[in-house]
Amino acid sequence: MAHQIKPLLGAASKITGGCGGDDWRIICGDSLKILPRLPEKSANLIFADPPYNLQLKNKLYRPNMTKVSGVDDDWDKFESFDVYDEFCRAWLLECRRLLADDGTLWVIGSYHNIGRLARLMQDIGYWLLNDVIWKKSNPMPNFRGVRFTNATETLLWAKKSEKAKYTFNHQQMKAENGGKQMTSVWEFPLCGGKERLRDTHGDKLHSTQKPEALLRRVIMSSTNPGDVVVNPFLGSGTTLGVARKLGRIGVGIEREKKYTQLAYKRVLAARKDFVILENPIKPPRVAFKKLIEERLIKKGRNIYFRQGEIKAQILQSGNIKLNGQWNQIGSIHRMGALAGDSAECNGWMNWYIKESDGFVCINEIREKYRSRIGT
Repeated sequence: MAHQIKPLLGAASKITGGCGGDDWRIICGDSLKILPRLPEKSANLIFADPPYNLQLKNKLYRPNMTKVSGVDDDWDKFESFDVYDEFCRAWLLECRRLLADDGTLWVIGSYHNIGRLARLMQDIGYWLLNDVIWKKSNPMPNFRGVRFTNATETLLWAKKSEKAKYTFNHQQMKAENGGKQMTSVWEFPLCGGKERLRDTHGDKLHSTQKPEALLRRVIMSSTNPGDVVVNPFLGSGTTLGVARKLGRIGVGIEREKKYTQLAYKRVLAARKDFVILENPIKPPRVAFKKLIEERLIKKGRNIYFRQGEIKAQILQSGNIKLNGQWNQIGSIHRMGALAGDSAECNGWMNWYIKESDGFVCINEIREKYRSRIGT
């Protein structure tokens, strides 16, 4: 791996406007100018969260006439579809040059741009592996009531060419999905709570900040510790922060100086805190009741569904009592399905404990227990 790390970080370190540490680097500049200066075949994974070109024309207000904090930044505006396509073709070509032969590219977008990106990727020579749907568990309503509520974004996962080999940690993903093969529909809430970066007035510091859980799955599924992760549109630094927590090498490029400053602080403070299963093929089963018995989770406390208003009380039996209109008792999975109005639910990934400094997913508590017992 050293032959990849040193050229990439070395080249990044020589570019004016860069900052970082021994295993990560942030470069302030235009991706179309920076990417050509990085050595070819030096990245194992590229995660691109480019401008969506949302084509927003008017301000949007809620029924109470408060303004919706949408994406109206200048960096998301393009003169025409042709100009946007030319921009995307340029960075997609550079990313393909930068990818190792067995590396993969992840691109995220919405219905505004994902179709254009998919065609460009195929025209350039990428081979699509999956389109992954990010289903938002707490989407913004359509306040005017003239369309369906937009509750998804799409991630395209592609390798460099049709015959190229690539990394996919199937067993790790299966283990994280309760022993079942993970599908291409991923449900995560929008970035919020303590994780969402805000100013002193409570306003978002970046309009399109992605949740860490989403990036964690992307990086865990398609890289190994020590691999090189690159983000050509770094934004608030989520990708590099998660990469560092997972023991990967990170390089990010961001045009806006105010965002590079945010990202630098986030990545600098990032420490390895995600538990990587030592035996992902068959992790030991840990019952919710066991965490109560070990006093890692206290009986009688409230537990919150997707960090929202729906809550339940933890019982000594290992079940939870769903409050409100349901007033029912059952497992974290059955009560999660009821709270989420779905046929099934992985309760481990959807229930949270509220601490003084924010919410903690109960799955993190379970994984820390597994780590403690040496499995």
